[in-house]
Amino acid sequence: MNSEQHAASLSPTTADVGGADGHAKRDLIGLDRAELEALMAELGEPKFRARQLWHWLYHRGARDFAEMHNLSKDFRARFAEKFFIGRPGIAVSLASKDGTHKWLLELGDGQKVEAVHIPEEDRGTLCVSSQVGCTLTCKFCHTGTQRLVRNLTAAEIVGQVMMARDHLGEWPSPKDGRLLSNIVMMGMGEPLYNFENVAKALKIVMDGEGIAISKRRITLSTAGVVPLIERCGAELGVNLAVSLHAVTDELRNEIVPINKKYPLAELMRALENYPGLSNARRITFEYVMLKGINDSPADARALIQLIKRVPAKVNLIPFNPWPGAPFERSTPAAIRDFSDIIFDAGYSSPVRTPRGEDIMAACGQLKSDSVKPRRSERDRLAAESVAQDFPDGAAA
Repeated sequence: MNSEQHAASLSPTTADVGGADGHAKRDLIGLDRAELEALMAELGEPKFRARQLWHWLYHRGARDFAEMHNLSKDFRARFAEKFFIGRPGIAVSLASKDGTHKWLLELGDGQKVEAVHIPEEDRGTLCVSSQVGCTLTCKFCHTGTQRLVRNLTAAEIVGQVMMARDHLGEWPSPKDGRLLSNIVMMGMGEPLYNFENVAKALKIVMDGEGIAISKRRITLSTAGVVPLIERCGAELGVNLAVSLHAVTDELRNEIVPINKKYPLAELMRALENYPGLSNARRITFEYVMLKGINDSPADARALIQLIKRVPAKVNLIPFNPWPGAPFERSTPAAIRDFSDIIFDAGYSSPVRTPRGEDIMAACGQLKSDSVKPRRSERDRLAAESVAQDFPDGAAA
């Protein structure tokens, strides 16, 4: 594994940066066009200043007001006294042997989330988190073992994209050949349980005069928060992916517990009515392959029946193990047979190649260290570490 670890280099936050008047400075990242315009009006500045700031913040990726050379020195100095241009701090940066890059990001209150960049020949995808921890407790997902701490703000969501752009050196926003061309809201958390902040952040990301990533290159993944599915399609128009993973309520109740609240029949009705759904714009069903649990030919045939009224494709995800995981990955033969059955029924059924497994960056493996272990757990881990370092009991 090619890995790089370094100490946290935290960007300023509203919690720790004081302005000249003794009040905390305000972060400009996360403000949308309307908020920037309202801020200019509040400060007695002309409306066009908001567009200038938007350009520097979201198109050019400026980190310092001194870079904004078409603004007067007086304006820049006054703004530097009251505002700052934030980024999440990078606590740990890890590079996989396959080119995948994972960051553990530290937020202004010390909480942490993870983001992952996955380079491919024809695209570069950034996996973005929406919550610290997760609302859900899906049994096969490492993030699901971490309790929900809080929702991310729009600034913290946009900040992940901007941090990755910083890392890739992609400012100003290039039109073609982007190393960061796609976004998937598939990181830590359930995006639809933080819809307002996710929607605000994605609208900033999609703005053509800023970060400018098209809605057709953004996919939001949900485990099935039925009441917000239609709103997601109507307001954002992004691609939708559904973490399905089971074809019966009995099994899905067990491994994707949100199914107890929104069972399969309700979920499928909502998906059939997803705004903009067509054969050219299909819903992606994500299906993690668990050995002996959901990977039989009968499961594949039942899946076909379940999704038959929805233009769809199926992403088969070999289970990515994590410490203490209660499942095993399906065998290559079982995955291949499952895929063949789906494909023969007329559905695209690619098998997702695990990426970044050596740095725990693959699907279902993300988990931050924001939630500290209990003291008894810390003591146990410490004892195990001592036992490994001093197998003969020679610790001094």
